[in-house]
Amino acid sequence: VIMNLEIALVLITLVAMLAALIADKQRPGMVLFSVVVFFLCCGIITPRELLEGFSNKGMITVALLFLVSEGVRQSGALSQLIKKILPQGKTSVWKAQLRMLPAIGFISAFLNNTPVVVIFAPIIKRWARSVGLSATKFLIPLSYITILGGLCTLIGTSTNLVVHGMMIEAGYEGLSMFELAWVGIPITIIGITYIMIASKRLLPDDRRDTEIVEDEEEKAENLHPVEVVLGPRFPGINKTLRDFDFKRHYGAEVKEIKRSGKTINKRIDKTRLCEGDTVVVLADDSFVDTWGESSVFLMIANGKDTNPQPKRRKRAFVLTLTILMIIGATVGELPITKEMFPGINLDMFFFAAVTTVIMAWTNTFPARKYTKFISWDILITIACAFAISKAMTNSGLADLIADFIIGLSHNHGPYVLLAILYLITNVITELITNNAAAALAFPLALSIATQLGVDPTPFFIVICVAASSSFTSPIGYQTNLIVQGIGNYKFMDFVRVGLPLNLLCMVVSVLLIPQFWPFDL
Repeated sequence: VIMNLEIALVLITLVAMLAALIADKQRPGMVLFSVVVFFLCCGIITPRELLEGFSNKGMITVALLFLVSEGVRQSGALSQLIKKILPQGKTSVWKAQLRMLPAIGFISAFLNNTPVVVIFAPIIKRWARSVGLSATKFLIPLSYITILGGLCTLIGTSTNLVVHGMMIEAGYEGLSMFELAWVGIPITIIGITYIMIASKRLLPDDRRDTEIVEDEEEKAENLHPVEVVLGPRFPGINKTLRDFDFKRHYGAEVKEIKRSGKTINKRIDKTRLCEGDTVVVLADDSFVDTWGESSVFLMIANGKDTNPQPKRRKRAFVLTLTILMIIGATVGELPITKEMFPGINLDMFFFAAVTTVIMAWTNTFPARKYTKFISWDILITIACAFAISKAMTNSGLADLIADFIIGLSHNHGPYVLLAILYLITNVITELITNNAAAALAFPLALSIATQLGVDPTPFFIVICVAASSSFTSPIGYQTNLIVQGIGNYKFMDFVRVGLPLNLLCMVVSVLLIPQFWPFDL
């Protein structure tokens, strides 16, 4: 493939897109949408190709699973579960992690990672304080184990559904519910072992939160410190507290801002607010009730239990529904089921849709506000990522890069190419979002496999693992951002613990994947 004007145009645009995503001037969805509109204007993709991602089954399944996760969150089942898992009384970091990590990994294999971390992080922080252990030994492991657990099933993370959707669109059989478990479970077991060995040495001890002194007047007004993590929808992002009146908007006064392990409490009104900042505010009890469900904050923790406990019957109902959804999607893929119901495709999309409707009509989540629980930016990012992937294929850029990668490896065979593809996907995912990384790597995988004349499936599986394995920086994955603030971690804490874990995942993937998904066509 020779570089022509169209290829150069797509390449330059993608580099500009990466720069825009790293600079964080706009939300990822808007950046990607701007890029696909530009490709449309240049005639690289057709309007139909631009819109294909918006009707993709994988993308819509992600939207439905947001609502299912919200139903589970609102049922209170998760907070009850974590309290049963955490050891009460005297314990060690090692013993507590041994009880915690496998259980949380199992939960996150079936639920969206973000609500799992949002519910568990404050409870774990309070618990660690009550048993005299450092919360910092548990919060990064919490984020990492939700990522590892997500590698084990089709619905464990949106990335798997994106790759599944792209495989179907490219004319291949998609992934089945537990197909990824062949590689996901070994990686998770090795990951848990590594985390338990590394936590003691590589994770910091608690960086003491500065005590916020409440004066007599505030005590009389019943004010107390509350931690909030700023989400991407927070209206004061990139503004200073002088420009954005937090107290007028939310009825609470900002006392300090925690970012990358630093606490800012001097000249606070001149500090620009950023997504992922943990802000400590003085507020009364009504603050949590009013803003607890708001999408402007990723998490609110006030040092005590705020979730009113729903009735046991509701919890049992929600858990039964979720389990039936998972069993249904698994059984629906069996050849015998397909023969029995030839007219209906009983896949994950089907069961997620049915579960969402039942949850809405039984008021498991506030159905009138259902649009609030969906991360629209993630969906738009995914939909546009499909179109960008198409542009890379149409222009010939995917073939050109594949040529270059194959040339680099000088006939070292598919194993080396698998490792190179893993590295490329993983670096992109640390810089931008996991879904966009998967979409950019997909056409490369297809092109490499086609040119080598091998089965592309092992390359697709490698993308699933590499795009999710975002351990080295807090930026690449939302759960890392959440625990960074609440645990007061520095950027380097993630690098120290996460980089070896990333390399471990890569070695295990490259060795294991071809054993279960051979290269032979």
